[in-house]
Amino acid sequence: MVRLRSNEDSDPTNLSSKAGLGDEVALADRAPTADAPTADAPTASAPRQPALGLTGWLRWMWRQLTSMRVALMLLLLLAVTALPGSFFPQTPQDPTAVSQYHLDHPTLAPWLERLGFFDVYASPWFAAVYLLLFTSLIGCILPRIAVHWRALRAQPPRVPRSFARFPARGDRVVVESPDVARDNVLRALKGRYRTAVTADGITAERGYLRETGNLVFHLSLVGLLVSLAAGQLFSYRGQAVVIEGQSFANSVVAYDSFDPGTLFDPDSLEPFTFTLEEFTSAFTVDAQARDFTAHVSVTEPDGVTRADTIKVNHPLDAGGANVYLSGNGFAPKVTVRDGAGEVAFSGPVPFLPEDGVYTSRGVIKVPDVTGGQDQLGLTGAFLPTAFVNDDGTAFSMHPQPNAPLLVLTLWAGDLGLDDGVPQNVYVLKTDGMRQVYEPAADGAPGSAVGGQEPVTLYFEPGDTVELPEGLGSVTFDALPRFAALDLRYDPSLPWLLTFAVTSMLGLFASLFVPRRRLWVRLAARSDGGTSLEGAALARGDDPGLGRDLDLVLSAAGTQEHNEVAAPGRVPPPGVAAPVDAHSAADDAGPDDASPDDAGPVARVETTAGTPPAKEGH
Repeated sequence: MVRLRSNEDSDPTNLSSKAGLGDEVALADRAPTADAPTADAPTASAPRQPALGLTGWLRWMWRQLTSMRVALMLLLLLAVTALPGSFFPQTPQDPTAVSQYHLDHPTLAPWLERLGFFDVYASPWFAAVYLLLFTSLIGCILPRIAVHWRALRAQPPRVPRSFARFPARGDRVVVESPDVARDNVLRALKGRYRTAVTADGITAERGYLRETGNLVFHLSLVGLLVSLAAGQLFSYRGQAVVIEGQSFANSVVAYDSFDPGTLFDPDSLEPFTFTLEEFTSAFTVDAQARDFTAHVSVTEPDGVTRADTIKVNHPLDAGGANVYLSGNGFAPKVTVRDGAGEVAFSGPVPFLPEDGVYTSRGVIKVPDVTGGQDQLGLTGAFLPTAFVNDDGTAFSMHPQPNAPLLVLTLWAGDLGLDDGVPQNVYVLKTDGMRQVYEPAADGAPGSAVGGQEPVTLYFEPGDTVELPEGLGSVTFDALPRFAALDLRYDPSLPWLLTFAVTSMLGLFASLFVPRRRLWVRLAARSDGGTSLEGAALARGDDPGLGRDLDLVLSAAGTQEHNEVAAPGRVPPPGVAAPVDAHSAADDAGPDDASPDDAGPVARVETTAGTPPAKEGH
């Protein structure tokens, strides 16, 4: 076997070391010696890579998770996973629309339900992306805070040995003594730079607010995530319909629907109440809405009562909760007497508007009739400004109640309320009921088979109509209005606003605060004056670097008029000599621990220069 020379015995760049290479071929024909390995001897194996192991793999995954690339991917993924919440109805916000989607798409809807598309923000996959992004941000920020803190406490970098290679530099001779010139320079730098006086001169640095703003921006993002999570855990939301003259008490039983946060205790509801005194609206002639106002009297938990209003986008603050005006309509007050003449029902019934002229639909259920009689159900429409055609059809022309008309059809039988199954108050269940028709010619009860028409009842305010078949009577007593209210309690709202503002401030600081270093060397002259030499360095393109250096040198004192700067030593403001920025950075001494010092240093030139280094994550 041929034994190759080791690196210690040969130098591949030295031709004399190759003088004996041709003799090595002959060694193959020689008998093996004690020092030379035989053909059967094991040869040296290739170096093996060390196994990562469990700890190594965990460390690798953590570094990947806390990298900027993965953080940006998670941020984009979070936006993508939130999109289904815009495409599909969400159960917490609109359960009725979700039920309708099930009816319209009986095959697709069950799969979407299993995958969480009807409650996106509570789905496991959305929470997974949310938590990963949160962890990634924390892993990125904490090490940078420690590095930035050490950089803030460190002294500015030492004065370089030579200023010849810096993009911005200048000379100046002043008549003041070195001590006075030094004080003047320090005074010009005060408040704008961190300064230190060394034996080599004055060193100054500014721009740490840039990295501080970067960290504040990322910390604010974490704060926004935490606030959003806290809002989901400790908030509640509920809806209620309140009719003029009626009151609402903040308790679970008073809500039409109530959705508490995961960790919210319903027993901790603040016991405030309010009464809807009046609801007013304003419309144009062509039925365009102009104003909606709910006039309420509020009683706070401490017993203090005040008058207030609720408008669109102007909620009421009561007991720490915001009360929003989400809808309105009419609630005709009717009185129903059964066949025995007893009052079976009396009160206002909300009718829900369906269009811009407030054509409203509603249901009146009358279960409490005298024993042995059929329960009654009336369903139909309310028309604020009604117009009836010759064929009997009616429609509304305007949302204001200028000519109100209540149009109802009649059902009799079993409402099904005694079965113990909850029902929608705005839907009449007709499985156990029959529709009442106009009487036959002989006075007998009518039917569809006999060719009679269903009974249609028309009411104006104050009218009383007798029901056929001796079922009783209905009176249209009054026309109060109702307000649909959305009550929300979210303790995270002030924090969300705070972190949103601080994130914007941090972003502005990280984008617009310049990072600069400046040095001034002073030397005493024989005539008692001072000779100053300065240089400046910026990270990224900084058109104001040269002007800033000239301002500092000018503040040192009165320039000697007979002194002419050496040719080529003072470039015009904002224009630098063609130098190697990397060498200038080397002359500036070792960088401190700040992450901002990474990357190349840009030249200060009027022509296209090196693109500015980008901030790290």
